[in-house]
Amino acid sequence: MFSTRRRIRRAGAATARVPGERALLAGMAVDSVGSGMYVPFSLVFFRHVTGLPLSLIGAVLTVTGLLAMATLPLVGAAVDRFGARRLQLGLYLLRALGFGLYPLAGAPVTFALVALLTAIGDRGFPVAQQARIGELASGPDVERLQAIARSLANAGLGAGTLLASLIIGLLGDRGFTAAAWLNAASFVVAALLAQRTPASPGGAGTRARGRARAGARAVGTPGAPKAGYRTVFADRPYLGLTAANFLIALGYSALSVLLPVFAASRLGAPQSLTGAAFVVNTALCALAGVPVARLVRRIGSQTRAAALGAALFALSAVGQAVLGTVRPQALPLVMGALIALVVVATVGELVHNPTASALATSAAPRALRGRYLATYQLSWSLAKTAAPVLFTVLLAADARLPWLLVAVTALAGGALLLRLGRVLPPEAVRSEPGGRSTVVAAAAAAPVTASDPAAGLAAGVAGGSRSGGAEKFSKNLV
Repeated sequence: MFSTRRRIRRAGAATARVPGERALLAGMAVDSVGSGMYVPFSLVFFRHVTGLPLSLIGAVLTVTGLLAMATLPLVGAAVDRFGARRLQLGLYLLRALGFGLYPLAGAPVTFALVALLTAIGDRGFPVAQQARIGELASGPDVERLQAIARSLANAGLGAGTLLASLIIGLLGDRGFTAAAWLNAASFVVAALLAQRTPASPGGAGTRARGRARAGARAVGTPGAPKAGYRTVFADRPYLGLTAANFLIALGYSALSVLLPVFAASRLGAPQSLTGAAFVVNTALCALAGVPVARLVRRIGSQTRAAALGAALFALSAVGQAVLGTVRPQALPLVMGALIALVVVATVGELVHNPTASALATSAAPRALRGRYLATYQLSWSLAKTAAPVLFTVLLAADARLPWLLVAVTALAGGALLLRLGRVLPPEAVRSEPGGRSTVVAAAAAAPVTASDPAAGLAAGVAGGSRSGGAEKFSKNLV
């Protein structure tokens, strides 16, 4: 009887949710639906809301996006100083303010200021959200929550697009203004839901905050080790992880930037086919994200799983280049081949994204997680900024060249990930079955004494010695 009770308790513990998980995920869902109300319309949305010329809107959004990307280091430092929860709430409200003001921003200067505030919130939010998941979860739970977040984002995008289409159909041009205000309201609701999550998951989180505070005090102590972006830039394995993600992230822009032009100009396919490809991608990401992440978890190694996703990206890109060479005349054959290749790329996205995000979160030292994740987020922003330029230049020369670029960079990023698997922290590369990494558990159990704040910094920032890993990294890359 007692053994039966123990088995029941173990089963219950295995299925226990992360503290605050329901509220956290509900906030993500509401956020995604609100964002889906304007993302698919993009420039058209801002044109109807502000009444400004499209060329001016495009220029302002580009410039403010670059300026917002430059603020990512400040967002990372703020996460480390004030905590991911406070930053998450603050950025939700900042985005709410921006979209609430868009209908009132009819002058170019006003529009630029509002666009800058909103861009800072949009660019910085993934850092705060990823760090927040890292605060509440550890081990496999991080990857699971990342997969759920990805699925919710895609499902919300589709639901928001449908909702906005209905509103615009009913209200005409006034529907764009209504969508802007509804999106602002969605951020407020998401913030209220996020506020219901605990400040920390319990004792371990409290001790982690103690280590972070001890680390912050240690920075100002004479002779104590320096903590900040200098530590991030000295961590060569993590910089390698960021570089690998940049190479692979170029493939994420291929579907939205490259495929529509390639399908129409090279293959002579109708634009409706591109729309069908987007529907397939969105539906698969929404429905298959969590099951695929559960299967990928059996691989055991986060770097191998992320590299597998990169290989699928490369396979899909090579297939597109081959399709552009063969150029079949039968439209059903073109449609079937394009959709099949989009499915391969989407599976690559489902395999790569949660594992890569979990790896970046777990490999970041707890006390500097914000700065580390802000650095990692730059790889996404740079790839998103560079992809349109690279793709259009190569398209002008040969429509197959951008796909070959995606294939080469994805394979290079995957190969780098496999090499990094030997030098990144073992607890990040391979989580313990219980969902709690050995170093995190050991650090949580280790007390931080006021008499030795430098030791607190070492425990919170390093989670163990990382200099040896950096040395090993440089040797392995030679």
